[in-house]
Amino acid sequence: MAKTVANFLDCSRGARIAAVMSLGDGCEAAIWENHEDRIRYDVPCNHTFSHYLSGGTGTRRLDTGGTRGWPGATSVMPAGCSSDWEMTQPLRFVHLYMSDDRLRSIYAQIHDCDCRGLDIREQTFISQPEIGKPLEELAHSALSADILRAETAISNLIGTLPGKPVLLRGGLTPKTLRKVDEYIEANLSATIHLDDLALLSDMSGYHFHRMFRLVRGCTPHHWVQMKRIAQAKCLLRTDMPIVDVALKCGFSSQSHLTRIFSKQVGQPPSQYRKICRAG
Repeated sequence: MAKTVANFLDCSRGARIAAVMSLGDGCEAAIWENHEDRIRYDVPCNHTFSHYLSGGTGTRRLDTGGTRGWPGATSVMPAGCSSDWEMTQPLRFVHLYMSDDRLRSIYAQIHDCDCRGLDIREQTFISQPEIGKPLEELAHSALSADILRAETAISNLIGTLPGKPVLLRGGLTPKTLRKVDEYIEANLSATIHLDDLALLSDMSGYHFHRMFRLVRGCTPHHWVQMKRIAQAKCLLRTDMPIVDVALKCGFSSQSHLTRIFSKQVGQPPSQYRKICRAG
């Protein structure tokens, strides 16, 4: 079974989790403390963004020649990249874990681009405030259970990730993607079928599904759900009853909205509304 970096830390002799926040399917933020430890992340299945909140001078990455950390050091560990670490002094750090699908779909949404252009490079102990500052915000969010602050931090982080020139084969044209997005936005309260979207690109449903996933990093079904959840978040800031929010956003019932919302956001709509009102 594939393991995440968090799974390896859970099995470590010295690591202790200080706070954790689920941010929906494929995304989690956690604050860890560790000391006197040796740990290897063996082909982790998620992308991990790391930032040292305190300590770090006693931490070395052994597989890169013993590079040492420091307070404020940031690292990026892409999925599939193994690494070997030694900690001889206490340190406290925050991790953001993201599945490849989740990272690429958010990247495509924020940048309105083909997700294959995302340039996620392995980097160890760098000074990069555009990543470090959002990770510090995530640490504060995890400690205070402030999901709105966490969502803003993740958007800021992914918004700064660089792109790269790539020779794209297959996929969908920007014009077709705009037509698809406009159709989805106009029909969020209705049932949207795969063939409805495929007709906009003159493709079969099967071929459209494959090409859409290449470009957006997720399936058309998941993309529609993301759009519905985004609209639900906006409506939850109003006084509209949650059952009406569900129907307005294309969910069959309040329980249907609650199930999908909890999976994608990490908490139910009622709790999200309370946090919005408290803010």
